[in-house]
Amino acid sequence: MAKPQTILQLRDVTRDFIEGGKKITALHKTNFSIKEGEFVAIVGPSGSGKSTFLTIAGGLQNPSQGEIVIHDNDITQLSTKALSKVRLAEVGFILQASNLVPYLTVEKQLVLIDRVMGRKRQSELIEEMFKNLGLTKLRSKYPGELSGGERQRVAIAKVLYGSSSLILADEPTASLDSKRAFEVVELLARETRERNKATIMVTHDERLLRYCDAVYNMSDGVLKKRRSHKKEV
Repeated sequence: MAKPQTILQLRDVTRDFIEGGKKITALHKTNFSIKEGEFVAIVGPSGSGKSTFLTIAGGLQNPSQGEIVIHDNDITQLSTKALSKVRLAEVGFILQASNLVPYLTVEKQLVLIDRVMGRKRQSELIEEMFKNLGLTKLRSKYPGELSGGERQRVAIAKVLYGSSSLILADEPTASLDSKRAFEVVELLARETRERNKATIMVTHDERLLRYCDAVYNMSDGVLKKRRSHKKEV
């Protein structure tokens, strides 16, 4: 069996900003890596730096220092155009705001991905996503006709349908009820392992951690891996 490839690395990454004339450190020196097939969680209070970590890992925000490497490609050295191509091809974001195209139906949200990527429609995979996420009866609906939880499930389906090797999920179950939250995270974990993706999930829900391979705590911009994490799925 081939050795799992490292998909993402953060090497001595920091993030500072100026507020009121003072330097604030949002992310202290951080080293982190995740391989294909791994599903990890980051937990911590609001304002601790979790979202900053995700946006830096996905190339949406530049670090003050350090390197972000995706598939051996140091994205901190890329031009804006080249970085956009890497994000499109490699990184899938699941945000608290679903960010759906308002004038496209649920089904066409996914078909749009095929057009952007220049590939043929993956009909079987679309049906699989709809079934697993309970979206089959909603395929002809527009985002404005959906509940917050339904829109979030569509956003998750879009990321899973894409070709992203790295999935960054910021509170992906915040608008879901408990039953659906467990189903969605279980699906994310399974897709991550079966399709050799790497997923980082920020969450406040400790109940979901049993699906994860590792858990990290974030506090005041400091990321630390929990010494022991027992999976019970």
